[in-house]
Amino acid sequence: MAPDDWLLDFERGSAGDLHHRSADLAGGEHGRHLRVLEATEPALVLGSAQHLDDVDAAAARRTGVEVVRRRSGGGAVLVGPGQVLWVDLVIPAGDPLWDNDVNRAAWWVGDAWAAALDYAGVGPTVVWKSRMRTSRWSSRICFAGIGPGEVLVNGQKVVGLSQRRTRHGALFQTAALLTWDPASLVGLLHLDPADSAAATSALAEAARGLGPARADALLDGFQRSVAEYGSIVRRS
Repeated sequence: MAPDDWLLDFERGSAGDLHHRSADLAGGEHGRHLRVLEATEPALVLGSAQHLDDVDAAAARRTGVEVVRRRSGGGAVLVGPGQVLWVDLVIPAGDPLWDNDVNRAAWWVGDAWAAALDYAGVGPTVVWKSRMRTSRWSSRICFAGIGPGEVLVNGQKVVGLSQRRTRHGALFQTAALLTWDPASLVGLLHLDPADSAAATSALAEAARGLGPARADALLDGFQRSVAEYGSIVRRS
């Protein structure tokens, strides 16, 4: 493989195992990596600094939702079959796509997702290229805030993104919403009834699902977009 080639993997498994593998690759020692991931069971994925106390463990057990933690930042994301299109990207330090500015570093990822959305017939899109915009719920829930490189359609967030950066590489973890059910996510958090209702209402306005039927077109479009930065080599 050439230095600017992408190694492409498709992987299915538990969210915990998939995130563990991403953390192993985050150093970028093996060059560029593109991973298309599918959690085979529903899971609530917490950001690296998020408090476990945010989660209603009894509700998670009752609904069969695994609770795991990723190594990148941000709030919780609900993953599972038909929930999100999950793609991780790794680049080594010094790569032409590397940027020392953490706020600017993910813009190219957002641009690639915006092109994929256009390819799938979704738009108009906006790639957020300002500093993090927080809300009352964004420390707990990823799609309640807007960060650099994330993508909006008609003012609603459709692609979430988190980073893990080291001296040796950067991991970008992305999730395009296929379905959006704020009540199910909020029901997994420790909130009183009034706050649950407020959070559910706010999240319904903050984000939207793209529809599971668009998953294949979105993935095709995203691979085409990433290929603009270097050839994609699928692992045999």
